[in-house]
Amino acid sequence: MKYPSGIKSKKTVNYSNRGMSLEYDLNITNEYYLNIGKASIYKKPTPITVTKVDYKLKVAKITEGFFDTPSTTDYNGIYKGKYIDFEAKETKLEYFPLNNIHNHQIKHLVTISKLGGIGFIIVRFNKFNETYLLKIEDFISFIETEKRKSIPINYFREKGYIIKDGYNPRIDYLSIVNNFIEGESV
Repeated sequence: MKYPSGIKSKKTVNYSNRGMSLEYDLNITNEYYLNIGKASIYKKPTPITVTKVDYKLKVAKITEGFFDTPSTTDYNGIYKGKYIDFEAKETKLEYFPLNNIHNHQIKHLVTISKLGGIGFIIVRFNKFNETYLLKIEDFISFIETEKRKSIPINYFREKGYIIKDGYNPRIDYLSIVNNFIEGESV
């Protein structure tokens, strides 16, 4: 844009939080659920061992560290007496690349499901502004029957459950989970 004095404005782009909108939405949704006493679901911290800290600043700054063990999934908690565990991912593509979720995370979600908990993934397709919940059983069914390295959005549309955006809660995934608990079909 040119201003009358000839000064040009520079458009600055902030890339620092790319891919964090789903996480942000889930965190404020989970805070809302907790505040109204509906559920207690939290983002799990990544296990890190700190090896070097810089104490020269007013606040200590971690300068070196490493991952202790592979993290399991992003979120876990309790809703209506049921244990819930899920992984959240975003993609800019028309499909979800399977290499975006690790084998140990898949095994963890399968174990949760076998033990009576509810395991699933939430995937946001940014290109379509669509967010889906896919039960771990349907995820496993896909990777066992297909030879693809990605899951197309149409599979999510067919087997998954769309999560509508809202105000409070931002993304009400528990309304879908509620149907699993009640044994109803969505």
